[in-house]
Amino acid sequence: MKELYFDNASTTKVYPGVVKVMNEAMLSNYGNPSSSHDLGDKASKLVLESRTQISRAIGAKAHEIYFTSGTTESNNWIFSGLAHTSQKKKILISSIEHPSIRETAKLFANWGYKIIEIPVYKDGFVDIDFIEKNIDSETLFVSVMHGNNIFGTVQDLKRIGDICKSKGVLFHTDAAQTFGKMRILVHDWNIDLLSASAHKIGGPKGIGILYVREGIKFSALIHGGGQEKGLRSGTENTLGIVGMSKAIELSMKEDWKRVDEIRKYLTEGLIKIGGRIIGPDEERLANNIFVCFDGVDSERLMFDLSAKGIYVSRGSACDSKKEVEDSALKAIGLSSKEMNSSIRVSLSIDLTKKDVDYFLKVLNELIR
Repeated sequence: MKELYFDNASTTKVYPGVVKVMNEAMLSNYGNPSSSHDLGDKASKLVLESRTQISRAIGAKAHEIYFTSGTTESNNWIFSGLAHTSQKKKILISSIEHPSIRETAKLFANWGYKIIEIPVYKDGFVDIDFIEKNIDSETLFVSVMHGNNIFGTVQDLKRIGDICKSKGVLFHTDAAQTFGKMRILVHDWNIDLLSASAHKIGGPKGIGILYVREGIKFSALIHGGGQEKGLRSGTENTLGIVGMSKAIELSMKEDWKRVDEIRKYLTEGLIKIGGRIIGPDEERLANNIFVCFDGVDSERLMFDLSAKGIYVSRGSACDSKKEVEDSALKAIGLSSKEMNSSIRVSLSIDLTKKDVDYFLKVLNELIR
């Protein structure tokens, strides 16, 4: 049975090259980076080299990168890291953010913070005029994700960053779906904080970054040993850090334009068998398709496909109950019926047109 993995927005297969460097580090550079002997020094240099490599990928400085367990932790840290250093009580988030932003925002609302949701148009683009009208001197920060994890819309971060800069407001973006796949220039685009993970680009799970622009007042997440400049104590995950550095190197060399061409080819095929694409035609993730088949039970379709070795999803893997996720779909105008008839197809870098043709054949048979 042929196996096709179409859930790359949830996680990706690890690059063999990543496994190799992690294995080497595990066997040869197992020292604690905080130790003062030679083995510790070797591990410390590996961490520094990796931090530098990752920082260059987004146009940042090495000392602006903090290692975390992943985007979810980084997104949570944004709130506490800024809130503990400011008296401002107003936060703007887009209405299509990942649960790690939305749920944390709800928690802060219970603590007296004013959370304002930025509306989006039906294609998933945020209302930038709304942002400009609603941020003021009392705004702690604005958070808008770069590429949506469900329907793929990619936001104009530079335009949003320029507005925030002109208003003196901090700007954060969740770049989990675009980091390593698209050009991001944090300084040029006036991005003050950015979250990302390694496992979305062929790296290991359990490692991510938080970029914090130099000069921003930011409080510690974990106290203790003083690692990560005293902001996130605990022995560094050297293996994960080395793996993330290698993953970003390999991912940025991939031909994402070819993936986008395959996406368009698959999109045409889905439309021919009755699918309706949700989200924009352009300015979307190269490997994302969110498609609705009216009258089809998407959960049953997902399991039927899985039985045939084809793995798709109904959206994010981070929220099985889908309550938070459905709010993002409602924000772009989808009804409950449409949500329950939609699947997300997120493509791998090595997908071929032959794979697509096979997928369309199986999918068409199941829908019929």
